Amino acid sequence: MMCSGDHEVRCVNRKLLLEALAKELPSGTIRFSSKVVSIEESGFYKLVHLADGTILKTKVLIGCDGVNSVVSKWLGFKAPAFTGRAAIRGCVNFKSSHGFEPKFLLFFGKGFRSGFLPYDDNRVNWFLTSSQEKEIEDDPAKMKQFVLSKIENVPDEIKAIVENTELDFIISSPLRYRHPWELLWGNISKGNVCVAGDALHPMTPDIGQGGCAALEDGVVLARCLAGALLKEQSGETKEKGDKRKRGI
Repeated sequence: MMCSGDHEVRCVNRKLLLEALAKELPSGTIRFSSKVVSIEESGFYKLVHLADGTILKTKVLIGCDGVNSVVSKWLGFKAPAFTGRAAIRGCVNFKSSHGFEPKFLLFFGKGFRSGFLPYDDNRVNWFLTSSQEKEIEDDPAKMKQFVLSKIENVPDEIKAIVENTELDFIISSPLRYRHPWELLWGNISKGNVCVAGDALHPMTPDIGQGGCAALEDGVVLARCLAGALLKEQSGETKEKGDKRKRGI
């Protein structure tokens, strides 16, 4: 945890977060490694076809299938726009304490920005975003050399973080986003189908709000579903209802 005045930054391991959330659900609720390939209408129901041939019959379909969402495409959204930047991420586990203070270190250069964030006494997470005319080649060894070439002027102990990162722990992804007006004018829901998270509003990681917005989506969806299941009369005006449908 890092504090600065009234603000603090907490580094959370994604695997541990997912496990904590999954434990709150009944066993068998989640099907992991299930890639959606198409959606078929069957009256009121939606048939979700998975890559392994499985077909799921759903009463309500909430697409949380990421930036390349099949569900958002079914709703009529265009593919997210490429920002002209890519992000390379990695993490390194030191055998003994790395010795870094619990501070978020940022470095800027021509066309790039990099950051280094200790997770605990042994692990450090890092990233580099840079301008790219085309998507970076998906080769961890080349990614590593590319990052080192960009941060050649940072202190040696910082470069050592990248140098000690194993290739299996380096990934790259293009940075994409959805234009705000597409959210205002598009169909974020259709009947018993909607989208949330990156499937709805993919964004760049510059202000660290992607995960936060997805959690807010979950809260709003839970309220809407609870109201529908309990058949509550919302009593809201048409104007408020229209704004909520548009996600405002």
